[in-house]
Amino acid sequence: MKLAEIRNLLDAEVLCCPEGLENEVKSACGSDMMSDVLAYVKDQGILLTGLVNPQTVRTAQMMDMKCIVFVRGKRPEQNVLELAEDNDITVLATDYRMYTACGILYANGLFSEGVDKV
Repeated sequence: MKLAEIRNLLDAEVLCCPEGLENEVKSACGSDMMSDVLAYVKDQGILLTGLVNPQTVRTAQMMDMKCIVFVRGKRPEQNVLELAEDNDITVLATDYRMYTACGILYANGLFSEGVDKV
């Protein structure tokens, strides 16, 4: 699924790196705990989170993620967006809560790594 489709499904605003909207991703994860992302997540293209600090971008960078989606109407400060831009990570923001945003993506065919539709 292209990031542009994810933006449309989540009615999200592009905050950084709009050129990345043509990137294709195959999986996603949602967490506010970056330690869990580092410990349990493999091969995820998108991180959905409400945590708006620089650690989120650093975690996404370490995990080779292409996109961060901030949920619950959260908007990061400029320094976080600059860090994402420096690392070519597209940043989106949606008003949906994490559970709803993950559900929308799952229902439209974007799964977690290693998980097929049930």
